[in-house]
Amino acid sequence: HDALPISSLCFARRSCPSSVYKPLAQLFLFFLRMLNATVLRTFPSRLVAAMSLSTGAFSCTQPLNYRGGARVEPADGSQREEAREPSTGRVIATFTCSGEKEVDLAIKSAQDAFKVWSQKSGSERGRVLLEAARIIRERSEEIASLETVNNGKSIFEARVDVEISWQCLEYYAGLAGAMGGQHVQLPGGSFAYTRREPLGVCVGIGAWNYPFQIACWKSGPALACGNAMVYKPSPFTPVTVVLLAEIFSKAGAPPGLFNVVQGGASTGEYLCKHPDVAKVSFTGSVPTGSKIMAMAAQGIKPVTLELGGKSPLIIFSDCVLENAINGAMMANFLTQGEVCCNGTRVFVQRDILDKFTEEVVKRTKNIKIGDPLLEDTRMGPLINKPHLEKVLGFIKKGQEEGVKVLCGGEPYTPDDPKLKDGYFMTPCVLGNCQDSMTCVKEEIFGPVMSILPFDKEEEVLERANNTMYGLAGGVFTRDIQRAHRVVSRLQAGMCFINNYNVSPVELPFGGYKKSGFGRENGQVAMEYYSQLKTVCV
Repeated sequence: HDALPISSLCFARRSCPSSVYKPLAQLFLFFLRMLNATVLRTFPSRLVAAMSLSTGAFSCTQPLNYRGGARVEPADGSQREEAREPSTGRVIATFTCSGEKEVDLAIKSAQDAFKVWSQKSGSERGRVLLEAARIIRERSEEIASLETVNNGKSIFEARVDVEISWQCLEYYAGLAGAMGGQHVQLPGGSFAYTRREPLGVCVGIGAWNYPFQIACWKSGPALACGNAMVYKPSPFTPVTVVLLAEIFSKAGAPPGLFNVVQGGASTGEYLCKHPDVAKVSFTGSVPTGSKIMAMAAQGIKPVTLELGGKSPLIIFSDCVLENAINGAMMANFLTQGEVCCNGTRVFVQRDILDKFTEEVVKRTKNIKIGDPLLEDTRMGPLINKPHLEKVLGFIKKGQEEGVKVLCGGEPYTPDDPKLKDGYFMTPCVLGNCQDSMTCVKEEIFGPVMSILPFDKEEEVLERANNTMYGLAGGVFTRDIQRAHRVVSRLQAGMCFINNYNVSPVELPFGGYKKSGFGRENGQVAMEYYSQLKTVCV
């Protein structure tokens, strides 16, 4: 019975009359009772999720705020928001944006939890994080399916996101007990020591492209260091972060340790300006990041900003071509191209330009677009209609500037009639690109690859760095000396050699220039969620 979510009956209920539904439900429950317990334990989780969730079926009626260990409706707020399923355009959740009073209640609840949590040892905090990771792992298919419904990415990718999420919590559970300071011997028998202490109530503001994963990236190190967190997801993807809050509570976190407030810009402003917030961590666009930094500066709050990118991918003629092509596909079409560190400026040495382009276009045309909950789908819809129109607008602007569309770049309607109102497009490869073009300079945040030829190493390095962004960069070459030489000169915080978009939680992630500062992941993230105290004896 525990293996099959009761939600499977709820979905059936909405599509069946009572006279049909009740006998079916009784038969279904009888079938469950008759199944051997061993069979239930080994029943494939993917089949379980397939039975309980399908595109066009999910609807959320529960409150999406989480405060003090329970789902709650916000205490105030006037504006109503609708979250949609990108595959169908259906409204799947309606919620009230949290007002100033609700934000204050969430922060006060987090302060109460902080008083308890910060006094626990690192090992005690680590045990809670480990239990949360175990629960996520146990419920991974359910979480991945909801992520796919709310975000539009393929179930194939969503499973990877959830796997990275529990790995993140496991990683910081291990580091929680290792937080320590330094002993310093001074003249005359005196000495001093340093302590790493938590900041207090931290605010996390997430993006819509990796809703659950980003929440784990921020909460993992924050909670490991002894902080509490109030988290605001994107209003486009409000559903799965509340599951994370429930999981933390079930794992043994004190009520209020991880609260969720839903809302848009006004809610974010209340959070950033609140006097009892000790730090803000934001993932999103450069303009919004700049506003958050200004608001946090009023209270002298530290911020971590993980912002946009227009990253260069440099492919030399001596590369392993098959590997470079795979890297370029990964660097541009992962999560429908809605990834901040994507290598969308693909610089290809002229000797292999034609061969590279021909093969990339061929593979791009073969990407399976459709229902993201189906196992063979490799590209789902974009997040919403305005964003789809924005991405298509970049392609149109590029054509006006002289770009040649080699494939894709058009709205797409899958054969399945229930997907007719989804936000789909065909993945696009652009040729005849120049550095001065809008589609090459600005972040598109969609499945659009720009191919640019180059001749010499020095030339391509100058062009690669000629951008206001500095989030990531990559190089493909057999010459290992050249590889290290090139990445040493790339003005980017995350660099890849002969691979791309590989980001284990052990590795710090963040950017240079207008791509932000501070780091997510890795041991160094602990420094951004703690403060150093010096004690002289």
